[in-house]
Order: sequence, then C-alpha cells, then structure tokens
Amino acid sequence: MLVGFVIPAHNEQGLLGPTLDAIHQAAPREFAGRAEYVVVVADDASTDSTAALARGRGAEVVSIDARQIAAARNAGARRALELGCDRLVFVDADTTLRRAALGGAMTAIDRGAAGGGAPCRFDGEVRPLARIVLASILVLFRLLRLSGGCFLFCRADAFRAIGGFDETVYASEEILFCRGIARQGRFVVLREHVITSGRKVRAYSARELVGLSFKIAIQGRKGVQSRRGLDIWYGPRRPDPQKPQSPTMPSHGSA
Repeated sequence: MLVGFVIPAHNEQGLLGPTLDAIHQAAPREFAGRAEYVVVVADDASTDSTAALARGRGAEVVSIDARQIAAARNAGARRALELGCDRLVFVDADTTLRRAALGGAMTAIDRGAAGGGAPCRFDGEVRPLARIVLASILVLFRLLRLSGGCFLFCRADAFRAIGGFDETVYASEEILFCRGIARQGRFVVLREHVITSGRKVRAYSARELVGLSFKIAIQGRKGVQSRRGLDIWYGPRRPDPQKPQSPTMPSHGSA
C-alpha cells in the first residue's frame, strides 16, 4: 500500500519545515512496514524558498501558477496518483500531523470508509472568542459530517470518482469535497485532532473574521467564486503577532 501526503503551499517557507518533519516522524511509526508513503508539495506561485525547502526534506514538488487552494490540492493529488498511491492524505502547510490522527485515518479506511477528516486545535495563543467559535464550528461539522481543510483523507478511487476539489471556488472547497466523498461511501470525522496555525485569527481582527463569515454565509457559492474579498487566504500575508514554537508531538493515542 502506498499513501500519498499532499500539501498545498504558497510562500510557506516559515511553517512548511515543521509540517514535513511531523509527517516524516508520524508516518514511519504508524505504517511500520505495512505501507510506504510519499510526500508531494504543490508549490503554487511561491516567491520564497518553499520549493527548495520541500525538496530538502524529501518531498516531491509540483509547481503550478494558479493561486487557488483547490487547484493546488488537485495538482498534488494528481502527482500522487501517478505515483500509484492508494490513499491520499491532505495536510495544510501550516498544520502539524499527529500520529494518532494518521492512525485514525488509516483505520477508518481499513474499516470501509471512503474518507474523512479530523478536528483541529490552534497553536499558541489566540483570542478566547476564536477558541469558542472554533469549538462551535467543530461541533457543527461533526453533526453534519464535515471537516475543515487542514486535514482530510480519502481512498484514491473515491477522489477520482468525484473529480477532486472543485476549482470553481476559491474557498470552502473542503465542504464540497466532504460532501462528494460522502456520496462515495462513509465519511468519518475522527476523534483525534491535528494542530494548525492560529496565525490568521491572530493577524485579523474579530470584526474582519466575523464579516468574512457573514459574507460567505449570505452569498453562498457566489461569494467564493473569485478571490475578491478573500484576503485572509489570497491577500498579502500579515505577520503573525506571535511566533509560537512547534508543538510537542504526543504519542499515539494521546488526547
């Protein structure tokens, strides 16, 4: 069995290294000879050393010029499928994979799931309101069998069947992906979590974040069919007010 880790990245030289290190730490221990893995970084129009950093840490790099998260994920997935991967694991460039989450994902597919995702926790310090909102979203996602995009997984055949991520949208593509995978079989929201960067909720005000949420909620698909108004993902990157240390990697099965 061959598992493909796909990481979309745009100017992520600051956080991509720990993300790759976490994968290389978790995967060999979890697979323990029963599977092999490859890592594909989809470098989307980066102007920094993202690509060189990825190659230096053992990843294959696919270069595109789309400036679109869905397109980057699809480009990475296509390469992973060309390499013969049976399962795909999508990890954002600012997300630390825990062995427990990887194990949960593989077990879910072993038991017949078409795919799934995992809840996330922010690194470092974020505003209390942000943690409350995140907790509320995670409860809603679990009820609706949805997952955020920082960690998703699926069988290769399920990915092919739905045609990958929807490239007509510039945000919320993970929601459409989850629904598509669920039509191919069981979609599992794991109990295990991953750690993702809280840089966006630290760099943007509560007013800006709430305003964006209302925009997407009110306009629906129309509100995400271009990059306009989606600066949190596509605008100039604001500096993180806090530079948190990489979280300690817990052992398999820990909370």
